[in-house]
Amino acid sequence: MLLILIGAVALGGPSRARDITLHKLSVDEMKGACEKAGGRFSQDKGGYGCSTNCKGGIGSDCIVTCKPDGKCIAQVIGGRRPHTVAEALTKPERHRR
Repeated sequence: MLLILIGAVALGGPSRARDITLHKLSVDEMKGACEKAGGRFSQDKGGYGCSTNCKGGIGSDCIVTCKPDGKCIAQVIGGRRPHTVAEALTKPERHRR
């Protein structure tokens, strides 16, 4: 499932996406952030993550994945530079369309 999330970003759009390293999150922290953002949480032996449509629903426009070693990467569209998982999974109001 995690590979599907990553593949959706890689194949789903132009190269407007960027990868940003975030602080380490536990599985429970990711689940909570994902639920709050309205996304879909997934977990497998390769790690865990969440994907949203960046607008409070399920989709693959905004993705955060974490490896078992604790490295977390946000894949976001546009020129955004989120500092938290919540920022990575949603767009600020001024950027929503």
